[in-house]
Amino acid sequence: MDLEEKTIDQQTVFKGHVVDVELQHVKTPQGNIATREIVRHAPAIALLVIDDDQKMILEKQWRAPVQNITWEIPAGKLDERDHGDARHAAIRELNEETRLQAGELTKITAFYSSVGFCDEYLTLYQARNLKPVEHALPQDQDEDIKLYRFSLDEALKMIETGAIEDSKTIVAVYYWQAQTMAQKLKENHE
Repeated sequence: MDLEEKTIDQQTVFKGHVVDVELQHVKTPQGNIATREIVRHAPAIALLVIDDDQKMILEKQWRAPVQNITWEIPAGKLDERDHGDARHAAIRELNEETRLQAGELTKITAFYSSVGFCDEYLTLYQARNLKPVEHALPQDQDEDIKLYRFSLDEALKMIETGAIEDSKTIVAVYYWQAQTMAQKLKENHE
């Protein structure tokens, strides 16, 4: 069964600083005409930052779309400085948001943040062996970020209680949990 929709026409109805919105008319495989509203977003990165004390860095900040304060891992979109290189963006964002650099930066995975309406593609990295940067990059003027450190157990509890509701952060915490459990199993079998 062919599931691909055929685009009849498309029009950008909004161009913004962070997103563009596109309106599409499509023909479904069943022959029906449907309308699709699509948010276009630059590719982005996110960072599971774990320090030498086995604590992760979380940012506490206000998010206008949900009208609330959120707990999130450091993240940001690729821009012209990155030339399409997600790893470069991860190094830059780690500097800008935490004033740290990673001795070890490992790609965990990449995924679409919300495929029902948005094309944002997010690459998730793990940063370890941290040290302060020698040259701090300027932070975005529209961001007011506060940094905190939490253990794995504390982060899991924050998910359980609903304090962490951000999907990229939940993915990162559960990855960290799986990684920790795998390491313990390996140590038990040696």
